Amino acid sequence: MSKPLLSIQNLKTYFTRSGKEVHAVDGIDLDIEPRQIVCVVGESGCGKSITSLSIMGLIPKPSGRIVDGQILFNGTDLVKLKEEELAEIRGNEISMIFQEPMTSLNPVLTIGDQMTEVLHRHRKVSKQQAWGMAIDMLKYVGVGRAEKIVSDYPHRLSGGMRQRVMIGMAMICEPKLLIADEPTTALDVTIQAQVLELMRQMREQYDTSVLMITHDLGVVAEIADYVVVMYAGQIVEKADADTIFERPLHPYTQALLQSIPSLDEVKESLYSIPGTVPDASNYPVGCRFADRCAVAQPSCREKPPQLREIEPGHYARCDLIGKKGVHP
Repeated sequence: MSKPLLSIQNLKTYFTRSGKEVHAVDGIDLDIEPRQIVCVVGESGCGKSITSLSIMGLIPKPSGRIVDGQILFNGTDLVKLKEEELAEIRGNEISMIFQEPMTSLNPVLTIGDQMTEVLHRHRKVSKQQAWGMAIDMLKYVGVGRAEKIVSDYPHRLSGGMRQRVMIGMAMICEPKLLIADEPTTALDVTIQAQVLELMRQMREQYDTSVLMITHDLGVVAEIADYVVVMYAGQIVEKADADTIFERPLHPYTQALLQSIPSLDEVKESLYSIPGTVPDASNYPVGCRFADRCAVAQPSCREKPPQLREIEPGHYARCDLIGKKGVHP
């Protein structure tokens, strides 16, 4: 196997809120290979977006901070870089598509001004060259009438069009890693399928790796090579996509998959996981999913389970796995 493009090791990102320490990301390990599409999935508040912001060096300060761990990008630890050093990588070698394009795009600048700003920072190109590159990228991401749209303002575009513009801005410097935070939220299924296909094309054309943050398992099934399931700041399961969908081992992953509607069954109501995610400032001593788990045992509440390799390449954080009569 090739050397990982990105290797996250024991990452801990904490916040201070009302005098309490909030463990938003609490010791995760994650590798992304060149040209690989990795999906991080889980409920709101599980630490998915904070993981992506940690990689980008965009954790809000002083309330948030990375307290431990490494984020190795091409062998360089991003955690140790100064802000100006990170700024050279951000938008150039690593780009991010944020969750809501309407709030991410500057309403008082044209689309072209915002796209060329990235080029002027990271590439030695003239204003005319940058404008032409912006038009070419808009065409590539499927924006019609690109020559006109480049001079328009964000509010004049539809949600799907703004999302394409965000992807174009993220890809204009041909980064090696694209981070996409819920890129298909609020898009209709047709536009969603087009956005996912566009990301696959970018992987093929630019050799870009993709880290996608999502709660939509349909999106995961459509695009992922590898899946990471997060819960309460930790990774509870990770494996290649086929393995996760065909043989989920952690009770949380099984519950997530159980909540997906099926065309083969008629149900009066969809399954939902009981309870809520525990408070990140006061996690339980044992397994963080125990209070919501259908197969939890008294021992689950006594000590925290470790993420372990259950079968080759398949990791899960559950001490019950393999115990006869309790869990597969």
